[in-house]
Amino acid sequence: MTPAARIAAAIEILADIETHHRPASDALKDWGLSHRFAGAKDRAALASLIYDALRCRASARFIMGSESPRAIMLGALREMRGMSADDIAALCNGQGFAPAALSAEEETGLRSGTLDGAPAHVRGNFPEWLAPSFAAVFGETAIAEGEALAARAPLDLRVNTLKATRDKAQAALAHLGAVPTLLSPIGLRVPLALDGRNPSLAGEPAYVKGLVEIQDEGSQLAALLCGARPGEQVLDLCAGGGGKSLALAASMDNHGQIYATDRNAARLAGLYPRLEKAATRNIQLRPPRAGSDVLADLVERCDLVLVDAPCTGTGTWRRNPDAKWRMRPGALEQRMKEQDELLEIAIKYIKPGGRLIYVTCSLLREENEDRIAAFLARQEGFVPIGAEELATAAGLGQLACFASHLGPGLRLTPATAGTDGFFVAGSRRT
Repeated sequence: MTPAARIAAAIEILADIETHHRPASDALKDWGLSHRFAGAKDRAALASLIYDALRCRASARFIMGSESPRAIMLGALREMRGMSADDIAALCNGQGFAPAALSAEEETGLRSGTLDGAPAHVRGNFPEWLAPSFAAVFGETAIAEGEALAARAPLDLRVNTLKATRDKAQAALAHLGAVPTLLSPIGLRVPLALDGRNPSLAGEPAYVKGLVEIQDEGSQLAALLCGARPGEQVLDLCAGGGGKSLALAASMDNHGQIYATDRNAARLAGLYPRLEKAATRNIQLRPPRAGSDVLADLVERCDLVLVDAPCTGTGTWRRNPDAKWRMRPGALEQRMKEQDELLEIAIKYIKPGGRLIYVTCSLLREENEDRIAAFLARQEGFVPIGAEELATAAGLGQLACFASHLGPGLRLTPATAGTDGFFVAGSRRT
């Protein structure tokens, strides 16, 4: 496919996404199935175009003065890729499979459209209904935080210290330009390719052999802030695919025991092959079983319970830009309810003196500080662990600068930490 034909196809796919409010991945897959002539490079290029358009959907609409998928795509070519009006016009000439020629209004938008006077949610490219929540957390920096969330995300890797040192893993991935992460002592960052895509790791020996795992630096830090120590009894209550369980196992050097469970047994299934690849021996999976309490033997036995709570995922918008436009207020309310329920479940497994670590990949106060405040108000037997104490205990004292000003906990964001958005708070049972 020519570059012009790719833009035309991207407009078609974006129209499908906008019309049916469906995930971008589904629309891209269906388009690929019905256009078998498109090769792997074409499909990858289309995905890059679509996700770029979704990153800047609000600002592209504003500068173009239109909400049409075509306007969003054209605006994104300027906003995300720095293309000039002349460059875009050369591709949109109506010849062959190219998009139709630019209208006078489109030319004006591309040449002179600005974001002057645009509201914060447009400049920051986040949903208008979340503007009060962003303002409550970030104040005057809400736009900058939104812009950082709309940027492309690098590829971060966690070095599996059960199998390799960071230096060894970096040497194995030197050809990809891997460099140490700034905050995580066990992370590597692989820069984006010139086309904005991450390299594939499927054929990389370091990945195949389990020397590294794909994990955002923020997620690595969240696992490290748990302060899991060798010999401890640890419950990962919302283990999901197991990324943090694997990280905890490495922190504990395979000593002690980690019990990984999740309400969704299917999510745990993918962890079995990862355990073998990572050479992890101290993780015991506890999938739910109807009519059976699979955690009954852990009541008041755990030194640490991790609640990596289901959330709106606002901190992961760099990787899932379409999710922010499909999110609705009802989803936030449902997640808050689930978070409260999980915190109440978690406490019965924590022994006196044990720790509760609450993690989300959300930036919203409603899912973070507000949930912790409500929990501490209900449970007199728990006291908050200060951000500085939490960071220092994990050997990451430098993270104390990310302490929340809204309550106990730390908040990492793309703008401040260069990571995905994460919130981590700790409490101790008295």
